Amino acid sequence: QVQLVESGGGLVQAGDSLRLSCAASGLTSSFYNMGWFRQAPGKGREFVGAIRWSGATTEYADSVKGRFTISRDNAKNTVYLQMTNLKPEDTAVYYCTAGRIFGVTASQYTYWGQGTQVTVSS
Repeated sequence: QVQLVESGGGLVQAGDSLRLSCAASGLTSSFYNMGWFRQAPGKGREFVGAIRWSGATTEYADSVKGRFTISRDNAKNTVYLQMTNLKPEDTAVYYCTAGRIFGVTASQYTYWGQGTQVTVSS
């Protein structure tokens, strides 16, 4: 059974940094691309960023480019989302996802975590 467990969310002030982690278990190999999406109250799920299984390629939404960085440690089956210079509009539930396709839409991913809340106060 595949499980993705996010951690590291919390309440921070604008300008602060936060690092989210996603621990994966049950994946039969490390050849899974990993992504982060977020969902704010009353809005749809939004792509944040993704990283290929090798870690060689990353992709980011324009809204977070230059502020967020995705990395992964395949030995630990963990992917990270380093967030800097956080803004109130970054407030959302952040979801980790895994799939065989490297994409920017939610439907391209197979497995999802339960999400972790990030709240940025002004």
